[in-house]
Amino acid sequence: MLFRTASRQYSDASIFMHEAIARKAGLSGADHKYLGLILQHKSITAGDISKLTGLTTGAVTGLIDRLEEKGLLKRQFVKSDRRKVVVVPNIENSMKLLSPFFDELQQKTQKLLATFSEQEIQTIARYFTEATEIMKETADHLNNK
Repeated sequence: MLFRTASRQYSDASIFMHEAIARKAGLSGADHKYLGLILQHKSITAGDISKLTGLTTGAVTGLIDRLEEKGLLKRQFVKSDRRKVVVVPNIENSMKLLSPFFDELQQKTQKLLATFSEQEIQTIARYFTEATEIMKETADHLNNK
């Protein structure tokens, strides 16, 4: 029960923190998280964003519009198929916007990690990796129902 409570509190605190960061950055919480996903790719198609997130193509278009308007990404049309859109994140603009909110968090996280042994860090990393896969499988299952 202690683990379940701690896990729930961590999840809730993460959501609340990211919502607060998003508001300060002038984004919605969802747009902030989806930008983070897009930033993991050199480029990504709108269709792939839809597949990864479970968002409808219309919702992805709105997301791209909002993030492009803020200069956080740009869309490029594929010459051979103008219906296909490739999204290219603007890493520099995104980091300028978000780094001030994450710098202190990263410093505190590094300080916390320094209190754990290498074996403990490996165990924590294994938990997060495997729990992430379980959550992805659950989301995929729900999105495909």
